[in-house]
Amino acid sequence: MTAAATDPSTASTLRRIAATPAFWLAAVCLAIHLVANANYDVFRDELYFIVCGLHPAFGYVDQPPLIPLIAAASFKLFGTALTPLRLVPALASAATVALTADFARRLGGGRFAQILAGLCVLQAPVLLAFGVLLSTDCLQPLSWLACAWILLRLIDSGDERWWLAFGAVVGVSFESKYLIAFYAVALAIGILATPLRRSLMRPWIWAGAALALAIALPNILWQATHGWPFLEVAGADVGAKSVPRSPLGFLLQQALFIGPVSALVWLAGLWRLAIRPPRPELRALAIAYVVAFTIFVVMRGKAYYLTPIYPALFAAGAVARESWLKRPVTRGVVIAIIVIAGLVTAPTVLPILPPDVLIAYMQAIGLSPKATQTESMKLAALPQYYADMFGWREMAAAVSTVYRELPPEDRAQAVFFASNYGEAAALDIYGSPLGGPPVISGHNSYFLWGPQGASGKVVIALAHDSSRFADAYKDIRAAGRIENAYAMPYESGLTIWVLREPSASLTDMWDKLKHYD
Repeated sequence: MTAAATDPSTASTLRRIAATPAFWLAAVCLAIHLVANANYDVFRDELYFIVCGLHPAFGYVDQPPLIPLIAAASFKLFGTALTPLRLVPALASAATVALTADFARRLGGGRFAQILAGLCVLQAPVLLAFGVLLSTDCLQPLSWLACAWILLRLIDSGDERWWLAFGAVVGVSFESKYLIAFYAVALAIGILATPLRRSLMRPWIWAGAALALAIALPNILWQATHGWPFLEVAGADVGAKSVPRSPLGFLLQQALFIGPVSALVWLAGLWRLAIRPPRPELRALAIAYVVAFTIFVVMRGKAYYLTPIYPALFAAGAVARESWLKRPVTRGVVIAIIVIAGLVTAPTVLPILPPDVLIAYMQAIGLSPKATQTESMKLAALPQYYADMFGWREMAAAVSTVYRELPPEDRAQAVFFASNYGEAAALDIYGSPLGGPPVISGHNSYFLWGPQGASGKVVIALAHDSSRFADAYKDIRAAGRIENAYAMPYESGLTIWVLREPSASLTDMWDKLKHYD
């Protein structure tokens, strides 16, 4: 046994940490995710991230490299087991809860404020969802909050070297999702409008910016050398795919995503930071909220793009509420209300109920799949968030069966052409062990990987009808059908088509098959 392990002061420190709201709330959050995250099946994007990570690069058409590399590492070690695949988002969610409670403490909040702030983050529906899936969003709440936490440490200590930590967080976050760039811009405006602008006259803020750029540079160069494909994806994302919202509609969906009851906490935090901040420099966080809100409304961004900003507001709001609510009974009622609200909404974002029970439960509480819809598409009985966890294994099995039943001469040159990366990744991950076909697609990063030598003389494809293939193939035959009541409508009721006698080779047609969205 080491000296450190037997040192009474070390044991005392560990006991103090374990007794803090930050620690035990994070432990509860992690336990919830370790239990819930192993249910249902791999999400569409998770399958795609695995495949992308198996093609290691400094970037991809539609995202930076960090999440795909994590997904591929999990797949290499554990296959498609859900607990290890989703361990990073679970840990990030728990860390966000802990850091929120600690942020409240550093703002001057006592035990009640720390508990309230941590609980608000723990029960926020969208933040719970970010802790379920390995997605490009899973690190955003933690990194945005870390930026605010670092600014507070810098303000309180006067140590400008904290800008290096700020730059490191921004750079790493950028490698998981480009969204942090909008928060950095919003914070920059807040910095210019507050006494924090004094840092501009010192070298450390510029050193932090240089560090962030250095971390992000490999991906930026990758995007530049490939013609900035992400801009095309983003244009489609905020164009045809995005559900348009008025400023009020955008705000109301924020309340739904974060939790209507806890809005009373983050609104108090926004008011406190804007009107009576505990340090004048912290007004930058309120300014950043207004700027980011405006940017996403004007650009028709999805409502959840703004949600990583709320943990910092919860912390500030919890401190404000603590100063207003003095009676223990009143504080207990507030905590109880937050907990009850979280218990009501948790089954809608944690995969803990059987699908039929979940559908009935959502109907019972009056929550339709459209309420949380952020993309313009037909929905099934389940929200897209859940529907995209169903049907992929069955799809891969059915297509693989058709492929194996082809005559040997056809099978030798047949490929599966997927209309989107979800279908492609499902066949790559689930079809390969079943002896499924090689997979190609013109969607996003699959387009860059090309036709992989396929001639296109025999192609297996999915569609509701054969009309989409009529111009390219003369021989079109139905070979099977895919149905899944829980999957997205455009991934169910599909016919498996075998296409022969193409009008042109795949190589000649490839550029026309590209679609970035």
